[in-house]
Amino acid sequence: MKLVTGGSGYFGETVVKRLLADGEEVVVFDLNPPGLTHPKLRFVQGDVRDLEAITAATRSADVVFHNVAQVPLAKDKALFWSVNRDGTANVLEAALRCGARRVVYTSSSAVFGVPKSNPVTEATTPSPGEEYGQAKLAGERLCQEYQQKGLSASIIRPRTIMGHGRLGIFQILFEWIYKGLNVPVLGKGDNLYQFVHAEDLASACVLAGNAPADGVFNIGAAGFSSMRETLEDLIRHAGTKSAVKSVPKGPTVMAMRLANTLGLSPLAAYHALMYGESLYFDITKARTELGFEPAYTQKQMFAESYDWYVANREDILSGRRSGSKHQSAVRQRLLGLVPYVI
Repeated sequence: MKLVTGGSGYFGETVVKRLLADGEEVVVFDLNPPGLTHPKLRFVQGDVRDLEAITAATRSADVVFHNVAQVPLAKDKALFWSVNRDGTANVLEAALRCGARRVVYTSSSAVFGVPKSNPVTEATTPSPGEEYGQAKLAGERLCQEYQQKGLSASIIRPRTIMGHGRLGIFQILFEWIYKGLNVPVLGKGDNLYQFVHAEDLASACVLAGNAPADGVFNIGAAGFSSMRETLEDLIRHAGTKSAVKSVPKGPTVMAMRLANTLGLSPLAAYHALMYGESLYFDITKARTELGFEPAYTQKQMFAESYDWYVANREDILSGRRSGSKHQSAVRQRLLGLVPYVI
């Protein structure tokens, strides 16, 4: 039996679907029920901050896929630590107590902050630039501590996740392009920025769960481009009158940080930190040790995600479709003025 924490969230549900397609029995541990039903799927309601609850759900699990996390959009520093660190400690303790074969921990590329050089490899020293990344790195270190106690644990570090149904800050981008509005990049927009499709990431997690040994694996698309090229490709696909426009990097980042501090922007500290920076992974280790091979290029995943948004736009804007932070529409606030001033 496979246990998926956060299995009702955007990415967790993708892992659940992959496991069910493989014929596995799956238990979802989440605060909210999953949006799908299946004869081999069971739901256990609970909070990872409750050790006894997660321990009860972990009994009979041979692999635990740990995806519960407070994401940057939550902007709640206390929850970053209580959920992303302390909740991870409970999941690891429960797995150790129950004799699980392995925990696969979904970490984040935020543990690297703005890297000093690219591509980032598994040997690159983590250096998170804000509290979300710091809390996710604390979760990684807990995995390493529990390895010393005899628990098998692998760490998956994804680049920014994309895929159909992915909203959050991407809903803002898709809406601008749908309306034919301009889209900003910082400076020339020539920073290389890699994404990963949710289904490719789910494949990597399942491969790590079945691998003969533990490991730390950086996961991203094989085909990616600069931020400007990514956005221009999407605009061409959408066929609207949008254009990519350069804005000054320094003043814009300062304004983004101020708006975030004042609660006037839906963006989180991580977005202000990274939008104009390069960050991309070397995925050689995942390819050689897991047999991982991404199916989606960046161009494909953005086109697919945008098409899904257009097909579901009425339900999204009316509030009839909602879910996790990654699946819910966000309020643009002052950010909605940006296309009109560039």
